[in-house]
Amino acid sequence: MKSKSIKIIFCILAAGFGLTACKTETEKPKEQSLVVQTTNGEIKGSLNDSVYAYKGIPYAQAERFMPPQDPEAWEEVRETTEFGPVARQVVPWYPDSVQSEKELYSLNVWSRGINDGKKRPVMVWLHGGGFFVGASNDPMTYGEALAKKGDIVVVSVNHRLNILGFLDLSAYGDAYENSANVGMLDIVKALEWTKNNIANFGGDPADVTIVGESGGGGKVGTLMCMPAAKGLFNKAIIQSGTLINSMTKEKSQALAAKVLEKLNIRPEELQKLDTLDYKALVKGGNEAVAEMGGARTPGSSGMFGFAPSADGDVLLQQPFSPGFADISKDIPVMIGSTLNEIMPVAYGNKTLTLEQAKDTLAQQYGDRTDKYVELYANAYPDFTPQDLLSIDKTFRPFTIRTADARAEESSAPVYAYILTWKSPVEDYSKGSFHGLDIPLAFNTVDLRPDWTGESEEAWELADKMSSAWINFVKTANPNVEGVLPAWEPYTAENGATMYFDNECKIVYNHDRELMNFIRPLE
Repeated sequence: MKSKSIKIIFCILAAGFGLTACKTETEKPKEQSLVVQTTNGEIKGSLNDSVYAYKGIPYAQAERFMPPQDPEAWEEVRETTEFGPVARQVVPWYPDSVQSEKELYSLNVWSRGINDGKKRPVMVWLHGGGFFVGASNDPMTYGEALAKKGDIVVVSVNHRLNILGFLDLSAYGDAYENSANVGMLDIVKALEWTKNNIANFGGDPADVTIVGESGGGGKVGTLMCMPAAKGLFNKAIIQSGTLINSMTKEKSQALAAKVLEKLNIRPEELQKLDTLDYKALVKGGNEAVAEMGGARTPGSSGMFGFAPSADGDVLLQQPFSPGFADISKDIPVMIGSTLNEIMPVAYGNKTLTLEQAKDTLAQQYGDRTDKYVELYANAYPDFTPQDLLSIDKTFRPFTIRTADARAEESSAPVYAYILTWKSPVEDYSKGSFHGLDIPLAFNTVDLRPDWTGESEEAWELADKMSSAWINFVKTANPNVEGVLPAWEPYTAENGATMYFDNECKIVYNHDRELMNFIRPLE
C-alpha cells in the first residue's frame, strides 16, 4: 500500500493480509535438506526461525475461462523462496509488474518439519478481497507464526478473481460449462494438491481446516456447497464472511450476454475473448454490471457481479442462505465478526455526548431512538456515545442467522465469536474494524502495527485468539484451558458467543434483540 489512505480503504473493502513472527519460544527442528518432492517435481524452500517456508509452488495451470489442470512437471529442483505473481486485478497497491494471468496458480506452505513422517493438522488460508481483489502474500497472513506456535502446517493460495474467475459463458457451448466458477475450482485444485502433497511437508492430508476472512470467509462457505470439495477439508473457520451472494445461473448467464454486448463480440466470435486485453475485458465487465445491477450500496448485504454462480452442479447453493449444503453437514464451524466492521465510526469525536449521539440516531430511528439506546445498553453495558453510532449492521446480523441455521442443520459443533477490542492506532480511529481479527488470529501483531499497535494488550489478545484458532484447527474445539473461559458450542437458544476483548468472556444472545431491531431478518 502506497499511503495511509490506501491502507484504510483496503482495510474496509478487502481487509485480509498478514506475515508472522511469534513471541513463543519453541524447540528448533534438526537441520535437514530443504528439498521436498511434489507430484510435479522437487522444490527447495528456506528455513527461517525454525519454520520451513515454500513460496510460489505451482499447483495448476489453465487457459482463460477454462477449469484448472495439473501444472507442467519440471526436472530440476525448483527454487520456491519467493511468492508467485498475484491474480490480475485493477488496484493501486499491486502494479502490473507483480500480476500475472498465466502464472498466478501458486500456493505457499509453512511447517516445522518436512519429510519427517509426522502428521500435523493443516490450515488452508483463503485471502480476503471479495471475489475480485486480494492475494496470499500480505505480511499479516504469513503462516510462520502459527506453524511455530502450534506445530501446524499453514497453506495459503492464489487463484483467479473477478471477471477471469467468474464470467459465465456456459450458454455458448459445453467447453464453457464451468466458466462461471473457475475461480473456486482453482481453490478446489489447490485443496487436491494439498491432499496429494502435504504429507511431505509434515502435514496430515486427512486433517485440513479451511479458513478465510471477508471474501475469504465467503470462499470457505462456498466450498461447503461444492461437491468437488467434499472430502478435501474437515473443519471451517469463517471470519466476517457472511455477505449474501445473489448470483444464480440465470443471472450469471444474463450478465455474460451483457458483457459480450459491451465488448461488441458476437457469440460466434467468442474466441476473441481469449486474447482480449485484460483491462478492456474488465471495462466491459464493469459496464455490464453497472447497467444490470447498479453500483453496490455500501452496507448492503447482497452481491451481484463476478462471483460464484449457483448452478446446481458445481455450486449446489449459495452459502449463508441461511446455512450450507447438506454435503457439509458434518463439518465443525467457527464463525464470527468484529464490532464495527466496515461502518464509518465516531471514535474520532472525543467530545461526543449522549444527547448529540441521540440527535444523530434520531435521523434514522425517530421516536424509536430511546429503544435503540436501551437495547444497545443491554448488549454492551459499558458503551460510549461513540459506540452508538459505530455498530456493525451488516455482518453481525447475518452471522447470527447463519449460526442459528448451522446449529439447526448440523450435529457438528458451531462456535461463535465477536471481536470488540478496538485498535489503539489513531489512523483507524480506535475501532474494531473489518479485518482486525486477522493479525490477532495469526499472532502477527508486530507485522501489522499500523492496525493493532504493539502494546502488551495487543500481544495478550493475539496469544488468546491464535491459541483458539490453533486448537480448532487441531481438534475442532477452540477451547484454551486456563487462557479463555469455557467456550461452549452455539445454539440458537443459548447464543453462546466468545467475546474477545482485553477481558474475554462468554455471552449468551447478548445482542440478538439489538440486531433484530437494527436489521430484522427472515
